[in-house]
Amino acid sequence: MTLFDIAAILLCLSAVFGYVNHHYLRLPPTIGLMVIAMASSLAVVVIDLIVPAMQVGPRVSEALAQIDFHKALMHGMLSFLLFAGALHVDFSALASRKWAISLMATGGVLMSTFIVGASMWYVLQLFGIAIPFMWALVFGALISPTDPVAVLGILKTIKVPKRLEAIIAGESLFNDGVGVVIFTIVLALALRGEQATLELAGVVGLFVSEALGGVVLGMVVGYLAYRALRTIDEYILEVIISLALVMVTYAIALRAHLSGPIAVVVAGLFIGNHGVRFAMSEKTRERLFDFWELIDEILNSVLFLLIGLEVMLLRFDTGYLAAALLAIPIALAARLISVSIPILLLSRRDKFTQGAVPVLVWGGLRGGISVALAFSLPENEIKPLILAITYSVVVFSIVVQGLTVKAVVAKMVQPATDT
Repeated sequence: MTLFDIAAILLCLSAVFGYVNHHYLRLPPTIGLMVIAMASSLAVVVIDLIVPAMQVGPRVSEALAQIDFHKALMHGMLSFLLFAGALHVDFSALASRKWAISLMATGGVLMSTFIVGASMWYVLQLFGIAIPFMWALVFGALISPTDPVAVLGILKTIKVPKRLEAIIAGESLFNDGVGVVIFTIVLALALRGEQATLELAGVVGLFVSEALGGVVLGMVVGYLAYRALRTIDEYILEVIISLALVMVTYAIALRAHLSGPIAVVVAGLFIGNHGVRFAMSEKTRERLFDFWELIDEILNSVLFLLIGLEVMLLRFDTGYLAAALLAIPIALAARLISVSIPILLLSRRDKFTQGAVPVLVWGGLRGGISVALAFSLPENEIKPLILAITYSVVVFSIVVQGLTVKAVVAKMVQPATDT
């Protein structure tokens, strides 16, 4: 199939499944799409068992194999989704919670990586599944960042105090970029084998250069776009400039080995706050936000559809089942620790919303980024295991946590507070 054929099929399925969900399931759109896609994948498996001669499963799997999920998300869709999300985030609210966001998006991700990695390494040994410790850390690195696409999508459906919302949104926007950098470093060490020596200075230098380089790139390119927007009042051209900004920023980041996600988020925050206030007319603001909201909804639909369909490419060994199920509470426990410690440290100098910790833990959804990173792993005997446990955490996170986070917020957060 050509790229156009694949795109046509994905958009058609998104429309059909979205229609079914809207009329019958009435779940949040992205969750509904993923649930229906997973159900369709299971239906294909059942058909193959009943009528193997039809070869439905192999044909569908062959078509899905033509889609490189990692490249489709990490080198394409993610840049647009992050920019669209950052456009709507109030920078002043982020600044008021900068220390909490910074600690959770850096130290919290690192902490979670080691907690999840060490715990899963020990659990897998108990089940007779021996993997090198560095490969357990690879899983910890890819599952630790919360997914900004899933988190920002949920924030649209629930009401939380503004300062708590700023922490949730800010952390999700930045920790994926940090998480990708950590994943890249840990994977490189894992591929070098047990003989690898951990050169701390080199690792720290790479981490800082990628993360801070992404911030600088986002600010520079965002400022250049802002200067261009100030000199015109033509909404079509201004929308095109914003589109070019996203693509050029991400392309430069990939070429320069900087954090593309962080660069795009910074550029989006710059345009969504400073640019909207000082460089756009009311008509342009409306058109710009409408355009990016549409892009966000379309790509979200396709992304969650793919997450559900890609289940068919898993080579699931029943021996992994217990470990996959145990990965869920391990990931949640690591999230609890990595959120609680920064808030405990900062609570001496700042006030946090009552119930902030349980909301941040339960609302820290994992999603497409974790799946994409798992699919990007080189083909070896460990990859099927990591894919299986990654999918178990992601599906639980999106379906169970995503559908119940509203109830958690209602129970844990005082409705009267706005801090």
